[in-house]
Amino acid sequence: MSSTSTLNTDSRQDDVHLGEAKVVRLKHPGRWLAVAVIMLIIAMVVETMLTNPRFRWDIVFSFFLAPQILDGLRVTVTLTVIAMIIGLVLGTIVALMRLSANPVLKSAGFAFVWLVRGVPLLVQLIFWYNISALFPVINIGIPFGGPVFASFNANTIMTAYTAAILGLGLNQAAYMAEIIRGGIESVDEGQLEAAATLGLGRITTIGRIVLPQAMRVIIPPTGNETITMFKTTSLVSVVAVADLLYSTQLIYARNFQTIPLLIMASLWYLILISALSVGQSYLERYYARGTKRNTPLTMRHHIGRHFGNVRRLLVQGRSFPGERT
Repeated sequence: MSSTSTLNTDSRQDDVHLGEAKVVRLKHPGRWLAVAVIMLIIAMVVETMLTNPRFRWDIVFSFFLAPQILDGLRVTVTLTVIAMIIGLVLGTIVALMRLSANPVLKSAGFAFVWLVRGVPLLVQLIFWYNISALFPVINIGIPFGGPVFASFNANTIMTAYTAAILGLGLNQAAYMAEIIRGGIESVDEGQLEAAATLGLGRITTIGRIVLPQAMRVIIPPTGNETITMFKTTSLVSVVAVADLLYSTQLIYARNFQTIPLLIMASLWYLILISALSVGQSYLERYYARGTKRNTPLTMRHHIGRHFGNVRRLLVQGRSFPGERT
């Protein structure tokens, strides 16, 4: 009994000492130094934007809703939508060709991706715009003297807008083909074997089993490609398509206010790309349901959690979540 009492007494004393132990948080001088440098840079940028009269914010906002700018913005959005539709449809076809067991289809799909991805997009746009120099008349029919089913004047049908759609759409199709192919190949082969056991055809298997599972892999890069395409449409200004950038260039060519108008165009790009990013985050969250323990956060959740961390750090003096103590 005496030894038991002694052990209990020692245990209580140990508990007291442990309860009185002081927890010392880890110091992060490098983190605070980085925060100070970033805040200094932000302050300098804000001060420059507010005090430098050459920014001409009055001109920026006076042209922000100008009819010519809104028309160019409409063309930019339209080109993005059409190019992405062409890219998704044609890219899916090319991806299935590349996955086909038929060597001709597989080689044709590979050749398309190799050719389109290997030539810069700007070169493709200029090439399509000047295609009439190579083919003044476009004939559709059987080659080597066969019958001609339809004939078109290249100068009539190959306008600047058509050249922009072809260049952007075909270029996007090559990249989407690789994205979709990667998504399809990410699905376990056991799914295909199970579908074959049930007697499902290849098209049914791809449409109802493979693609729904591949979407969680396809959606994130597709969202990135959409955002990239929205910015890439600015290249069509070289073939005189009146998109947002070309409309901006026409205006500053008259009033010589290059910097303010380019800032205005940049603000429009940032606004619409931010909207696309929000949509992408919700799509990723939707298709990730049931596949991850923690579904991806939307942009709203990211912003809320970030400002919540900063508020706790500055007001309550707490460390960021996940910081070891």
